[in-house]
Amino acid sequence: MASAFTQAMTVLGFIAAAATPARAADQALIDAAKKEGTVTWYTTLIVNQMTRPAVEAFEKKYGIKVEYARADSQDIILRAQNEAKAGRIQADLFDGTSGAPLFKRENMLEKWLPDAAKTLPKEYVDPEGYWIGTSLYLHTFAYNTDLVRRGEEPKTLDDLLAPKWKGQLAISGSSSSPGVGGFVGHVVTKLGEEKGVEYLRKLAQQKLSVLQVSARQVMDQVIAGEYKVGVQMLNHHAAFSSTRGAPVEWVPTEDAMAALLVLGLFRGPHPNAGKLMIDFLMSDEGQTLFREADYIPVSPRVQPRQPSLRPDGVTFRARVFTPEEFDASTGKWMKIFQDVLR
Repeated sequence: MASAFTQAMTVLGFIAAAATPARAADQALIDAAKKEGTVTWYTTLIVNQMTRPAVEAFEKKYGIKVEYARADSQDIILRAQNEAKAGRIQADLFDGTSGAPLFKRENMLEKWLPDAAKTLPKEYVDPEGYWIGTSLYLHTFAYNTDLVRRGEEPKTLDDLLAPKWKGQLAISGSSSSPGVGGFVGHVVTKLGEEKGVEYLRKLAQQKLSVLQVSARQVMDQVIAGEYKVGVQMLNHHAAFSSTRGAPVEWVPTEDAMAALLVLGLFRGPHPNAGKLMIDFLMSDEGQTLFREADYIPVSPRVQPRQPSLRPDGVTFRARVFTPEEFDASTGKWMKIFQDVLR
């Protein structure tokens, strides 16, 4: 678990970085990218919400054609791996919460970071230089406000063990961060493995419903009243739905888990256009597109639509897990789930 000192320093890092504007892409890179004329992006982002607006803004700014393919992280991993085995990766850049460590191991990535990397807290940037975080995914609880009165919602892990929540809790069965894999990782990291497993055994007595759907679909079932509380929910999903009238709110839980949506550069056919698009997505203009699409940008100069969604290190704290941490530990976390929670 991150210490209070680390959390405070992260906040100070944001404050200091906010005063340092990121430089625009240099003209040599722009010219080289325009000469290539096109760029291909493998993305996990929702097309109408974020991908298409970003593509249109980039094409308008630089006159470079963008081809994109939208899929979940695991599908992108499989597709890119198959292309690499065939001797030609078709895409120039990718985003995702997973994949980067594997791509690094298989020599599928170019080492390159935009200037924006200098303005971010260090945990948002790969120390080896292969990826950069572009938005934050904060995993908290969410509850149905028609079924749970405000002030009575669970705020801590221990609160989930109260008898009133038995049979009323749901979580995604995914191994990724917004699912049981991430939740188990959060628990055993926060409490230590022995105490974490002990806690999970107690939680198993609550008849936690593990649904083989995405975290977003779990939240939709909470909104529909099928369950009172969703565990390991994305707080920006709850905020998005709440502002549109849905009976759901998120809870700023103690020391939440934070995952990063990262950008990386493939060894693809248009390396300069790939670099330029990563630079664009990390610029204030690109980060504003993330905000307008109701994601949580990492830039200290671009606030989320609801500033409270992003941890401040004081009233809402989070521990950032890097892609490498998920890559190294997800198998172990899922085994604990199989042994204890399933």
